[in-house]
Amino acid sequence: MNDSEPLRPDREADVREIDVDGVVLRVAASGDGPPLLLLNGIGANLEMWGPLLRHLTGRHVVMFDFPGTGGSLPLPGPRRMPALAELVVGLLDALGLERVDVLGYSWGGALAQELAHRAPTRVRSLVLAATIPGLFGQPPPPWVLAAMATPMRYYSRTYLRLVAPLVYGVAIRHDEGHLSARRRRPPSVRGYAHQLYAITGWSSRAWLKTLRLPVLVLAGRGDQLAPERNGRILSREIRGATMQLVPGGHLFLLQDVGVAAQAVRRFLDSVDRGDAPFQRPPPQDPAARSTT
Repeated sequence: MNDSEPLRPDREADVREIDVDGVVLRVAASGDGPPLLLLNGIGANLEMWGPLLRHLTGRHVVMFDFPGTGGSLPLPGPRRMPALAELVVGLLDALGLERVDVLGYSWGGALAQELAHRAPTRVRSLVLAATIPGLFGQPPPPWVLAAMATPMRYYSRTYLRLVAPLVYGVAIRHDEGHLSARRRRPPSVRGYAHQLYAITGWSSRAWLKTLRLPVLVLAGRGDQLAPERNGRILSREIRGATMQLVPGGHLFLLQDVGVAAQAVRRFLDSVDRGDAPFQRPPPQDPAARSTT
């Protein structure tokens, strides 16, 4: 698979549906090694991770479609970020994953922060890519917010090519593999609206300083949707976090992923070695503790 090819679940990953407290999620898992959970951007399906996956060898990568995106049905009603973090914990329980590294991209980066805040023993480390701390961060320009209010870029390739330079800070090339993945499994209007509802008014600024785990922040130099200053806020507020600027705009994990993928690999390798700041020991099994 080259960088322009999308994920092919039938060949690349084990894909199944998992019921999490009455919410049926389409989940894919690929590879062996330390578990890495990928949380995608707003409206995105798991096939869009294809360009990144080839760089994540040696890890057990878990992906899923958020309710109302890809192959997952919408939630009965909208939920805020804390409730969605609980849903992710339920998924980890269903998969038998006690502790995972988490890579959150864009909207998924906000959820990754919430997950680390609410379930700190379940998250070994965080990669926050092209994301924001919510309110009291650096908002994008008004025209970017207007374009993000609709999922039209998932339905119309022409519209995507038109708005991409303004929204993402980078043009879409004709050979991009994530284009076909976008069109093949677009989000439902209801599911997209639920994701907008979840992040509207959300902020992590009040508790970022309480996070105690290894964190890598990645920011695109030309990102219009999640301006670079948001990465600097995250890396400043989270003690011990490191930040790296990477070439490209908001889509640096979907196209021209090499530099960002190398940064992710180096960071996760350091977590494996125990070199990263605020490295936590794995949670102990009470039954395995010796008694005196």
